[in-house]
Amino acid sequence: MITQTARNVSRQKIHQRIRQRLRGSQARPRLNVFRSLKNIYVQVIDDRRGVTLAAASSAEKGFPLAGGGNIAAAKEVGKLIAKRALEKGIQQVAMDRGGYRYHGRVKALADAAREAGLKF
Repeated sequence: MITQTARNVSRQKIHQRIRQRLRGSQARPRLNVFRSLKNIYVQVIDDRRGVTLAAASSAEKGFPLAGGGNIAAAKEVGKLIAKRALEKGIQQVAMDRGGYRYHGRVKALADAAREAGLKF
């Protein structure tokens, strides 16, 4: 049986491979996803300046849903990050799935952000 730490090390290696090809710029920043067991976090990052332009998570104070580790919470976080990015004039992003499979919560977050107006 694979332990949780071994699985996370494997995910981090995949994420490093993805990051070799993917760079966020001011015109098209990187939408980075981190998924924990209890919450999901997302940031819009300009890698050239090393600045986080917008962020959202299910662990924020005042988040509308009680549990943050499910698909419904991921959809809400996707809508929230799209709203915050559009307020700052960011319309197009490059999706960085963080080494996770594009499935479940990651896919729900991406779909909700697209529906709310982000393009990637």
